Amino acid sequence: MALASSALTTLVPLSILLGTVFAHYDAAERIIKRYDLTGAGATAVRSLFSSTEGTSATFGIVGVVFLMISVLSFTRAAQRLFEQAWELKPLSVRNTRNGSWWILAFGGYAVVIALLSALPGGYALDLVALVSKAVVTAAFLVLSGWILSAKRIGWPALLPFGVTGAALTAAYSVGATLYLPHLFNSSATRYGVVGAVFAMISALFAVMLALVASAALGREVRDELSRIRDGRRPGDREVRRQWANVVEQTRSRWRTAREEISHHQIKGSDR
Repeated sequence: MALASSALTTLVPLSILLGTVFAHYDAAERIIKRYDLTGAGATAVRSLFSSTEGTSATFGIVGVVFLMISVLSFTRAAQRLFEQAWELKPLSVRNTRNGSWWILAFGGYAVVIALLSALPGGYALDLVALVSKAVVTAAFLVLSGWILSAKRIGWPALLPFGVTGAALTAAYSVGATLYLPHLFNSSATRYGVVGAVFAMISALFAVMLALVASAALGREVRDELSRIRDGRRPGDREVRRQWANVVEQTRSRWRTAREEISHHQIKGSDR
């Protein structure tokens, strides 16, 4: 949730700023076209990303300063993901330069993904675009871990994370294409422009959840591959002990769940 919130407070004002500087860039229309939004959902997205006319230069400078603070805060949140997953010593603001390079890489990644998304439709081309996006995403995730960890994590160690993250992101992209139009429209109909914010934070939360899971899984896969390569494996007795612990924990949670269900059923019948 922290990553999703930080991404929202960074991406929305950054998109508005880019739309102001580059006349041909319209983040709202890109989102509407990407997820085929109509009605209240499309209206709310346009209102969210629209810039106010006649903004003073002083306010614009202050806005840019706060935007840079928000961007760097997002880079540190992403940086902490790798530091915690790989149990590294936190660098905090000392890694600001690498965070700035990562933002530039993120911008390049966004441009490449946008170009792939703009390819003409068709089953074959859609499949090619999906595979190409997965490859580009895997490369970007590996590069992200390398840069944000201040090169303390090597490329081979990050490959499982990159592959897992690309697979989960591709699966999310397919699901989001089907579900996000309904989410945007229903939220905007109920809450107006704020509904678009709720929908965006929900979408970003799903993305960040996939990345956090990919980081944890990628680290475990890397460790397991290292043990296999070094010829280290736990003894049969240790394997049986760990399996017994897993089975016992599962049974305990199942018993607890059944007791809670029975308790709620009894309370319901008493009423």
